[in-house]
Amino acid sequence: MTATELPAETTTTPLSPAPSSAASAMQRIGLLVRDARRHRGLTQQQLAERLGTSQSAIARIEQGGQNLTLDLLGRLSEALESELISVGPAGPTHLRVTGGTPLRGSVTVKSSKNAAVALLCAALLNRGRTTLRNVARIVEVDRILDVLRSIGVAATWDGTGRDLTLQVPDQLDLAGIDADAARRTRSIIMFLGPLLHRARSFRLPYAGGCDLGTRTVEPHMIALRPFGLDVEAHAGEYHATVDPRATARRTIVLTERGDTVTENALLAAARTEGTTVIRNASSNYMVQDLCLYLQLLGVDVEGLGTTTLTVTGRAVLDADVDYTISEDPVEAMSLLTAGIVTESELTVRRAPIEFLEIELAVLAEMGLRYELSPEYLADNGHTRLADVTIRPSQLKAPIDKIHPMPFPGLNIDNLPFFAVIAASATGSTLIHDWVYDNRAIHLSDLTRLGADVRLMDPHRVLVTGPTRWRSAEVVCPPALRPAVCILLAMLAARGTSVLRNVDIIARGYEHLYERLVEMGASIEVFSD
Repeated sequence: MTATELPAETTTTPLSPAPSSAASAMQRIGLLVRDARRHRGLTQQQLAERLGTSQSAIARIEQGGQNLTLDLLGRLSEALESELISVGPAGPTHLRVTGGTPLRGSVTVKSSKNAAVALLCAALLNRGRTTLRNVARIVEVDRILDVLRSIGVAATWDGTGRDLTLQVPDQLDLAGIDADAARRTRSIIMFLGPLLHRARSFRLPYAGGCDLGTRTVEPHMIALRPFGLDVEAHAGEYHATVDPRATARRTIVLTERGDTVTENALLAAARTEGTTVIRNASSNYMVQDLCLYLQLLGVDVEGLGTTTLTVTGRAVLDADVDYTISEDPVEAMSLLTAGIVTESELTVRRAPIEFLEIELAVLAEMGLRYELSPEYLADNGHTRLADVTIRPSQLKAPIDKIHPMPFPGLNIDNLPFFAVIAASATGSTLIHDWVYDNRAIHLSDLTRLGADVRLMDPHRVLVTGPTRWRSAEVVCPPALRPAVCILLAMLAARGTSVLRNVDIIARGYEHLYERLVEMGASIEVFSD
């Protein structure tokens, strides 16, 4: 079922209530969606589950009451197995944001991006079938899946588009690796741990990702050399060789308590017979998800949630496992920030509270009024969740600087949101990002929206508030979290702002714009 090519105005696809000139086009699309859904024998609720949205959103779409992004139209076509529209090629994606309006209602946290990519890499260890449930439908996941499929892994989504089943062949086609997809994600470096068990030598394209400055891979090499891995860099590729003569018992002291470094060490230890002790290990949320998955595979992992992990590996891992990924604390912090800066009363449901306790303690010191529901467990049976309700508050700057620390400290990926929050508070706040070279520089883009953000050096900014936010046109910074910070500040700014080149936000967030609109935000997505 195909509609003719849409009128020119539909290259601008508002998520806020549609102007009358586009209403008839939206109604026609709504009828196409309704008819295709009925043809497939789906209820509105079943279609909503396939898309990861609500039944009420489907009802609005079918009634022509909610305009659509090109991305959502594509996902509707995929879910209904019907090409709903035909459009020409689009340029970069931009947002038009009309701010200054409080959000309302509640929003549910989606699953962890970082846990998903770690578990996709970990599936390479398993000869059996791996089913991952509640997988984030984001660009970063798609890139890793492109790489996995290129080397022969079968990866199949279920009918809801939420659960993913992977089957790894006996022989991987490492020569056929999708180099373009691999170079566009730093997560590819976590292939080193599992692949050292699959080949005596292999090549892996250089890692990419956000523009956050120089990050050395030497901590990964320190973690993996005891397993016999040696890596040299040549012309855009890592050339890896594996010496099979590794000792049966080893103690590894990580020089950096990094998440991906710890994960790589775990992936290497899981299929190495004998006992591996990993000291100064990260105990962050994605590492815990990985440990829980490895335990399902039959790997003995002790010390979950601590900085010392003891792993007793097995040469062969062959099990059909089913694992549900936990919720994302960074997305939870993003949504809380949206409510804070727009002075909203808002409930963020299924927040992984264990990984937000320091952030909430800092916010309480700044004067945020919030309530927590009784705690309950995530579907993985381990992660502690709670619903967080925030209320409009008069914020003040904290006495001390705000800086990240390895878990259980303040999460490095949550630090940028405190720049937006500090700009809404009375007083001056020093924010010290000692991890990344460039992220503090990107946060200075908040000045375009009226914030007083002074760059002290590449790692520190001084933010003075309260800010009288103003609308502006800003080019999206080439880093995920600062990009989202600009978007959240635009929600607070009266008037209409434009955020250009926002494709990077899709790397780490699923349906973010649509979900903000469901809470009352006015956001239009358009392309050149």
